[in-house]
Amino acid sequence: MDRPFAIDRRSLVAGAAVLVASSPGSSAQTQDRPMIDARTALIVVDVQNDFCPGGRLAVPRGDEVVAVVNAIGTRFANVVLTQDWHPAGHKSFASSHPGKKPFELVDMPYGPQVLWPDHCIWNSEGAAFHPALALPHAQTIVRKGYRPEVDSYSGFLEADRRTPTGLGGYLKERAITRAVVVGLATDFCVGWTAQDAAKAGLETFVVEEACRAIDLNGSLAKAWTDMAAAGVKRIKVADLPA
Repeated sequence: MDRPFAIDRRSLVAGAAVLVASSPGSSAQTQDRPMIDARTALIVVDVQNDFCPGGRLAVPRGDEVVAVVNAIGTRFANVVLTQDWHPAGHKSFASSHPGKKPFELVDMPYGPQVLWPDHCIWNSEGAAFHPALALPHAQTIVRKGYRPEVDSYSGFLEADRRTPTGLGGYLKERAITRAVVVGLATDFCVGWTAQDAAKAGLETFVVEEACRAIDLNGSLAKAWTDMAAAGVKRIKVADLPA
């Protein structure tokens, strides 16, 4: 694997924040606590090598979520993993746009697109789940971003906001009514997934300590604000039933 791309998160183009969908605000946003039962699913978002330190699109301290996710994962009978899964030459990669650099914005048929370093290329080490992630009872892996022409942050809908991944239908058939979302990164894939879960009618929670963020140009605060507006509830590990 090539040496990870060096990312100065704070100096990224301001326009990139338009695509953000998750971040921390005030932790006293909700007192609600989820029930963990047969109708509750833990959705673990993109805990993959390329999003952890040493990866091509590393989230700062992203590997710290692994132990937290493992610890709380044992409490859930229903566990779903999402996995960024791009073909080489994906249109969201800066390398697919001559003269463009990572984190620049381009217009795609579905709207503005942040260009990323090549990452999570299918069957690569970077696309694999973090080796310490231990959720053997997870029943489903939802792969996203595998269509060459469209990116996908959310585990429910691709970036065109029309193409479903199938996760919504899966959860509906399993009679799931409640989702607890964790993983990487709070202000992108976690945030978009949580908002879409809430829009799909699921009672949705995001566990603060089980997520890490990129946090560029205020994206983290904006993400938490957007999630709250969508009805997503922000909780701590201590708010989960033992």
